[in-house]
Amino acid sequence: MRAFLRTPALALSTVAALASLAACNKTPQAAGPPAAATPPSVATVNGTAITRPEYDLFVKDLLQGKQQELTADQKGQVLDDLINMQLLSDQAVKDGLENDPDTVAQLHLLHLKVMADAESQKFIKSFQPTDTDLKAEYETAVAAMDKTEYKARHILVASKEEGQQVIKKLKGGAKFEDLAKAQSTDTGSKNNGGDLGWFTTSRMVKPFADAVVSLKKGEISPEPVQTQFGWHVIQLEDIRDKAPPPFDQVKQQLTNQLIRKKLQAYVADLKKNAKIDKTL
Repeated sequence: MRAFLRTPALALSTVAALASLAACNKTPQAAGPPAAATPPSVATVNGTAITRPEYDLFVKDLLQGKQQELTADQKGQVLDDLINMQLLSDQAVKDGLENDPDTVAQLHLLHLKVMADAESQKFIKSFQPTDTDLKAEYETAVAAMDKTEYKARHILVASKEEGQQVIKKLKGGAKFEDLAKAQSTDTGSKNNGGDLGWFTTSRMVKPFADAVVSLKKGEISPEPVQTQFGWHVIQLEDIRDKAPPPFDQVKQQLTNQLIRKKLQAYVADLKKNAKIDKTL
């Protein structure tokens, strides 16, 4: 949960950080045609309304998507936070901070972000992948995935000479697990006898992955293998085929992935048709 559920009131720094948003929203506007409908207000501060949509959006942002019903005290606290923000915002306007260069830049960036997010959401709502789209994405992902998993142990040491001594001990009958516990510097695996579990080569750095692939089941690397982490003595224990996850299990992930790709392509198209001059 955010801090507002921890204590009776938001930290002043949180209020100050968000005050510029209230300033942006509450700056007096030139007279124009009346709005079709006036949103209901939850409070009025010196004649300026804090609307229900603003309140609801503020709560949604604080909860960060969590489905949670606020207590009466928490609702009152949120409202007090908004009132404090409005008071600070009003005073900032009186003090002329709207013309401060840093404030102007922050308000511009905030407006930029809100509008960019709004356009992104509009695009996402207009594009809903079909099952045909998703299955094509699934087939592409399956074709590119590693289809073999390896189970191995390793002993990580600081030098090639140390690794050669480990290999010599193993050839003399020492148990791999015992040497890993005694000599390996890999704190994540040494207590398990160097066991790395099942993995695909894409999860490992290339020299380590290449060494694993070159071994047969039960074999130990004939020479220590160097990576950026040190020198490895590797024992390949087993190999198995890796089945892809069922389509239905990854359907939501595929949906998000495809929407992200389409949005990136949309932005790339906007950029291609825009006139952009860089001065940095």
